[in-house]
Amino acid sequence: MQPLDCGALTALLLHAASRHLHRKLALLLAAHGLPLEVRDDAFVIPASGFDRLADVLAAFSGTERPDLLAVPRTGERLDLWHVAPLEQWVGRLSSGWFGAASERLRFHLQPIVELGGGGVYGYEALVRAEWGGQLIGAGPLLKAAATHGQSRGFDAHARRGAIQQAYPLLGPGQVLFINFAPGVVYNPDICLQTTFETCREVGADFSRLLFEVTESEAFPDLRLLRAILERYRAEGARVALDDLGAGHTSLTYLAELRPDLVKLDRDLVRGLHGDDPRVPLVSALVRYAHDLGIQVVAEGIETGGELRMVAELGADYAQGYFLGRPAPQPGGLAPQAARFWAAP
Repeated sequence: MQPLDCGALTALLLHAASRHLHRKLALLLAAHGLPLEVRDDAFVIPASGFDRLADVLAAFSGTERPDLLAVPRTGERLDLWHVAPLEQWVGRLSSGWFGAASERLRFHLQPIVELGGGGVYGYEALVRAEWGGQLIGAGPLLKAAATHGQSRGFDAHARRGAIQQAYPLLGPGQVLFINFAPGVVYNPDICLQTTFETCREVGADFSRLLFEVTESEAFPDLRLLRAILERYRAEGARVALDDLGAGHTSLTYLAELRPDLVKLDRDLVRGLHGDDPRVPLVSALVRYAHDLGIQVVAEGIETGGELRMVAELGADYAQGYFLGRPAPQPGGLAPQAARFWAAP
């Protein structure tokens, strides 16, 4: 990955798509003490003024912002390949750490537990980055990747890192859950090659790898998604869909794609109890998945009561803070979860 070096920029040229926006932009730039140098109908903002652009942008509505474009300049050279909405450039300037941080990825492992007996079935690799003396979580990393136009590169980079760092830490027979965003895979035969090469480099048993569609992904192209999952399976890996019951992962997707596992949306199990009106829905979803030959993971388990309920409703596995928090090393079951299965 090679995101643009924002620190090398000397100016941004701001262009408004209409006269009204041009006048509004001029007034706001002046109000924030920014120069009104104009070149080819665009306002030239030097690097010394970049820190005030977020305040300028805040005065524009969501419908106006796409019509404000920014062209980066390094020295006297305009980089027309990186023309983008001002909003995107403000995001890039505020996340200049992204390029360096993405080279310092770390993975925290959270256990997925068998509900039948409490054994650790596997671990999900959750991406982090070390930067500035702290850990940056997956949310800010993914947002920064999208802002810098690096979603595809970051997704592949993170998959490779998870395999390299986390797979060697697994216990015998345990499975590694690896997140991926299907929206960045335009051709599975091309885009997934580096992932498979990394698996072979570390000597990974493909049957102990499970690739999971990320929870934030609303993916409309069913045919491409099927091709992606089939490509993973052709190598011997397993696949999972996330957030069943949240709207994105519909029952149609389950029937068409037949993943090996599906994760119930955490909102379905949060605070779940015996008299809860969600119980019939959760029970029906679990039965439907089982009828298709799909195993079910209940995620977001934070209490013993929730764990008991999803076990009674037939889920196969569970994941959540009650069972174990993400950690740099595989930690097994949390003490309270171990006591849950030890109780008579």
